[in-house]
Amino acid sequence: MKNIIKNLKKGTLIVTMFTTLLSFANEPLFYTIKNDAKTTSLTLSNVKKGNLLSIKDVYGITLYSELIKENGVYTKGFDLTLLPNGDYVFELDKDVEISTIPFSVIANKVEINQALEKTIYKPITNLKNDIVYISKLTLDKSPLKVQVYFAESNDYSLIYSEKIEDTQNIEKVFKLTGLDKGSYKIVFNSEGREYTKFLN
Repeated sequence: MKNIIKNLKKGTLIVTMFTTLLSFANEPLFYTIKNDAKTTSLTLSNVKKGNLLSIKDVYGITLYSELIKENGVYTKGFDLTLLPNGDYVFELDKDVEISTIPFSVIANKVEINQALEKTIYKPITNLKNDIVYISKLTLDKSPLKVQVYFAESNDYSLIYSEKIEDTQNIEKVFKLTGLDKGSYKIVFNSEGREYTKFLN
């Protein structure tokens, strides 16, 4: 009888853990979209002042951009039916991540492509004394190219380059010397995007 109760408790714990994992996997989306005849209403939750909302085409050309003015919930209607047939993306650029919501316009109809949604995590750089700490999360193990430049009199020269591959949680530490004689520029390339960090 004790073994039955013990196994029942284990089974209950496993079911509880599985349910918890499922609840994380099915978290509500950070946005909702409603399509009417002409207007597509976009609502974003948990935005912060200074986040950048953009609409881009497949070539990365920005067709619309707006800085979020208040923390909380953002709602706006767009007439996307005026766009030529093709693929586009809503892009929300936050402090440490970029979330994309792809959509298509076909014969004046807007279709959201949820299967292609993506969150790109930006590289994070922290400087303490002359040590720089770099971290980046990349769930699909996309490579990260890191280039470190040293500048004297605004003339940058490449002093270090590395391509980090096959890892989800990238962590790197560099010791920088000569900050009193010049400055550093670190250029990151990952997932088709470039980020630049200046260190003085």
